[in-house]
Amino acid sequence: MLSVVIVGGLHADARKAAVEQLLADVPGSVVLHHDLATAAAGTVVRTIRDADGVLSAGETPLVNDCACCALREDLVPELLLLAEDGTTRLAVVELWDSVEPKAMAEVVAAGGLTVTGVITAVDPALVLPYLANGDDLADGGLAAAATDQRTVADTFARQLEYAPVLAIADSPEADDEDRELLAQLHPTARQVPIGSGHPTDLAGTRYPRRGSAEAPLARAALAGFDVEAAAAAQHPACALLPAEADAHGVATFVWHRRRPFHPERLYSALEDITCAAARSRGRFWLADKPDVLLHWDAAGGALCVESVGPWLASLPDAAWEMVPPVRRAAAAMDWHAEHGDCCQHLVFTSPGLDRDGLEQLLESCLLTDAEYAAGRDAWKQLPPAFDTLLEV
Repeated sequence: MLSVVIVGGLHADARKAAVEQLLADVPGSVVLHHDLATAAAGTVVRTIRDADGVLSAGETPLVNDCACCALREDLVPELLLLAEDGTTRLAVVELWDSVEPKAMAEVVAAGGLTVTGVITAVDPALVLPYLANGDDLADGGLAAAATDQRTVADTFARQLEYAPVLAIADSPEADDEDRELLAQLHPTARQVPIGSGHPTDLAGTRYPRRGSAEAPLARAALAGFDVEAAAAAQHPACALLPAEADAHGVATFVWHRRRPFHPERLYSALEDITCAAARSRGRFWLADKPDVLLHWDAAGGALCVESVGPWLASLPDAAWEMVPPVRRAAAAMDWHAEHGDCCQHLVFTSPGLDRDGLEQLLESCLLTDAEYAAGRDAWKQLPPAFDTLLEV
């Protein structure tokens, strides 16, 4: 049976090093890569190669002027051909720079293939520069479609946080602050070194030397991957967000409250809150929309907010059976007698974080005692300051 591992990341040198290591370590492995750099000319270039060189190359036309759409249309048939051939043990799907692994893992799984691993390759010295880069992907020639409005920072953050395995490049420029920032951004990730020749992973576990399918990165690529669980882990309602931390000049501040935000005061403070940390994420609660769960996603000084449906507390009991079990379990762990799962749960991670100042700013945006006591009917009459951001 063909195993498929997704390897992605904006750090191209680290990504290529991880791919080469997998080719060397896993006998019978091949790499599929779709180069979206030629999309402006109307095509996407596909190559398939093994450790000895290119096996085949071809072009696929754009689909609806979207390079990523062409990738989706072409990737699964090529993987199915490899599976039918029966000689390939591992198909390494090397994503183009800005392609996000979540979408591709779901496409591969929906095609009936087995995703056994998702790996994002990272150069620790580049984590903060990329996370702080609010430029549009299009400005750097990294957009995957004419309509692609993503930034470098938010794309890198999603690539980093989705993968359960991070392939860490041997970077002489990286210092303790860089490594601590990476650890706090994705504390549950397994970090595996690449390019250093060490027969251990970053947790100190000893493995056979590289060039063996038992080497750390090869084991990670074949370990198994649950696409549905990974999607649930990214959903704002049940994401396992980082915990409080403070080391090597990097801090993670977790802010959790049971009172809604005043929409106008929060809106006025958005720039200061967004720029207070290199990365912030979570879910939040607006008084004028008390039944709506809102997603907070900020990186590179830019903020994205969106509605992701109702809080479970606002649903009738009969509707709970339609909610995924993981969502119900997450709500039950954080249930409040009066407000159910409605809450503020925001997490901020950054070097040089002013925790006290940030906490005071956030607290000032909550309803006052008098506003809170007025009740939900009064809350709903507050000015809808977020309607433009939410495209209501």
